[in-house]
Order: sequence, then C-alpha cells, then structure tokens
Amino acid sequence: MRTFIVEADGGSRGNPGPAGYGAVVLDEATGEPLAEAAEFIGVATNNVAEYKGLVAGLKAAKALDPEARVHVRMDSKLVVEQMSGRWKIKHPDMKPLAAEAGRILPPDRVTYEWIPRERNKHADRLANEAMDAGKQGRQWEASASTAALDAGAARSAAASAASASVDLPSGPPGDAAAGAAKARAALAGAGAGAGAGTRTGTRAGTGADPDATAAVGRAAQTELSVAGTAAPAGRRPASPATPEETAPQDVPLSSESASSVGWGSADLGPPATFVLLRHGETALTPDKRFSGSGGTDPELSAIGRRQADAIAAALAARGTVQDIVSSPLRRCRETAQAVADRLGLDVRIEEGLRETHFGAWEGLTFGEVQERYPDDLTAWLASPDVEPTGGGESFATVGRRVAAARDALLDRYRGRTVLVVTHVTPVKELVRLALGAPQESLFRMELSAASVSVVAYYADGNASVRLFNDTGHLR
Repeated sequence: MRTFIVEADGGSRGNPGPAGYGAVVLDEATGEPLAEAAEFIGVATNNVAEYKGLVAGLKAAKALDPEARVHVRMDSKLVVEQMSGRWKIKHPDMKPLAAEAGRILPPDRVTYEWIPRERNKHADRLANEAMDAGKQGRQWEASASTAALDAGAARSAAASAASASVDLPSGPPGDAAAGAAKARAALAGAGAGAGAGTRTGTRAGTGADPDATAAVGRAAQTELSVAGTAAPAGRRPASPATPEETAPQDVPLSSESASSVGWGSADLGPPATFVLLRHGETALTPDKRFSGSGGTDPELSAIGRRQADAIAAALAARGTVQDIVSSPLRRCRETAQAVADRLGLDVRIEEGLRETHFGAWEGLTFGEVQERYPDDLTAWLASPDVEPTGGGESFATVGRRVAAARDALLDRYRGRTVLVVTHVTPVKELVRLALGAPQESLFRMELSAASVSVVAYYADGNASVRLFNDTGHLR
C-alpha cells in the first residue's frame, strides 16, 4: 500500500480577510511533489482556509491512489488536534469542514502531525501565491509546469517500485504519473472539486462549492457567470478591460464566494461582495401573485422557513458572510434572521431594498391583472417608466431607489462580504446595474424563492456577477 505525505496550509490577511489555501501531495519515499492545489477563497478566517487546504490535499491524494495511506503534516495545531480527535470541534463553521475532510478517506488510513511553520514552507508558499493572485483579481496558477509535476511523479513511481517497499501496480490508479493527472482532473471538476477556481498542476476549471451545493439542494443547477463594466452612480468607470477569466467565488454558496475575477493586473484590493438572497417562499409565491411593498406583508410559509434554514446552513458551512442587511418587509426579515441566528450576526434593515409597490395589483396573479387591467398591464410591460394601476412604483423608480441603496451599502461595507436579503425586483435591478443592461432586461430574468446571486464590486467600478437559481425546489 502506498503512502503519501500531504502538507497543507491556509491563511487570511485580516482574519477574516482575503484568504487562500495551499496543499501539496508528496511521495513518501522520495519527497517528490506529485500534485499541488491552491485557491483564493475570498473573505474567510485562517481556520476556514486551513481546513479547506486540508480538504484539497486529501482529495488530491485520493485521486492519485484511493487505496493509499496519507500522513498529513500541518502547522495548524487546531486542525491537527481536532482531526486527531483530541480536541472537540465547537465552532459551527469548522464542523462541516472537518466532517468533509473525514469522509474523503477512511479515518484509519489518515494520520496527522503538527509541524512548525518553517517546515511547512511549500504549502505556505502556495497559500500566499493564491492570496496574491486573488489580490490581483485572478486565480492561482502553478509555477511548475504540468510536465514537471508528471516527471516528478514518474520518478517517484520508479523509485518506489525499485525499493520494493511499496506495492505499485503498473497501471492506474497506482501509476504515479497517470495518478498525478487524475488528481488534477479531480480537483478541477465542477461540483466535486475543492471549490471554484481551484488550480492543480498548471490550470484547472472552476466549480461550485460542494458544501453549499449539498446544503442548498439544487443551488447550482442553473449557473451563469458573466462580467459587467457598469460603474455605480457617482463612481468613475475604468477603461475597458478584457477579463482573463470570469471566476467569482461562489457562496457560494463561496463562492460560493464572489471575490475574484480576472480584471487585469491593477491592485484594486478586495471587492465589496453582495450575496443576494431572495427571501423564502410565502403563501403567495406558488401562484406567482404580485407581492410588493403595498400588500399584506406576508410571513414565510412552512416551506419558506425550511428554505431559510437550509440556506443558513449552507452559508454557515461556507463561512464567508461578515454582515447581513435586509429589506424591511417581514418575509425578508424572517429569512435574514434565520441566517443571522446561525452565524451569530445582527441584521441591519435597509429601506431601499424593499420590493416594488404594485398598487392595485397586489395579491393578484398575472392572469387576474390581465383580465382586470389589460391596458395598464400592456403599457407596464412596454415601458419601465409606467406605474402599475392605482399609484404603484414604476421599475424606473425602483431602479433609482435600489441604486441609491447599493451605493450606501458599498460605502458602508468596503471590502466585506455582505448577505443582502431582498426581493425579486431589487435582485434583478442589482444584477442589471452590475451588467450595464437595459431596464427591459428585468422582464427576462426569473428568480426562484431562496435563490442566490452574487455581485462583486471593485474599486474601479467594474463588477462581476454570478447567479445560482432553482433553490426554491428544496426538499
């Protein structure tokens, strides 16, 4: 049976602050690096980053050889003692990460050792490279080429076979060179990887955070990742830039956090990241009745409360939300409070995030409005400047209100990750404004109850958008 050494580390510049991890899998016999992994994970704590580094390292080792033994070496006393079972895991953010690490390989095949920081330089360097890359608005790329890693893996395989101390089959998964490629592919995989933007070897794809995806159900079934260059009101837009890649962290549910996108080499600092959460379902939601600021202000239904609890668990697992703001309407306050209770945070009310006032259409279905007010509905669908019947708000008015609320939040939460609990129209407006799309685009978006969208706002006025929909189908 083969044995790998996994060295892992993570760091946060601010704790919480911009964070990243690094991990390397070494051949026990030769010390050759077989696989590397690193990722900028947005705003997180040191402990979250360290645990994510451990998870990435264990996944890489398993992909090399799922039957191997693994000896983990880390300079985090907390992670080593907790994973060894000597310390209790009390923090709610750490429990799901430790559980994920414990499921990757059978516990009897994994051992842990604390080492001083100076003996963990490889993983520490990878973590710092990932954080440096995130600071520059991009994701980490390995300094060594894929060929070099594969060559090292091949030398490791030959040395192990020659020593006769390791039972090394001639083909995968025992073949180290093939296994190294397999490790990179596994960590690059979109739902099963170590997270959005993880890189192994030289380059890999982006993927949704598995913790968040599992907790939210179908949160990442429909995913759109796009970039816009619309500057918030009062902010000067930057000169046009061509994205190297659009890979904001999801909240993910994040990625997952939305804290990294390739906007060039300028050092813009960490973005303000808004995790936009539509409230959970109410009694009016299944029939798609107009439910705005002028209606009955309904509470969450039983399904809506379950949705709020599920998204709270997902966000707690991700561990990146630092502040929570909410629309003043009851359904949003209840959704926000479910998350706040889980994260130990307060909820701040932002009046500008309330839903559109739909006037006489409140509580009616689209069909009922079409039957009672056909001309008014036709005019409303044709122009964002038209108000609903009975003195409601036009979408143009709502857009100005939401833009003002956005600017106030950006000034208040510079460089932080904020959960913004609001309604369909404000979420659409924030996405539209970030993309620089026309107001007519509001009629071409659909958001399920408890769905998540993420907008990262950069200092030069650029913004990146990531959408995760269909969380309304939680079971």
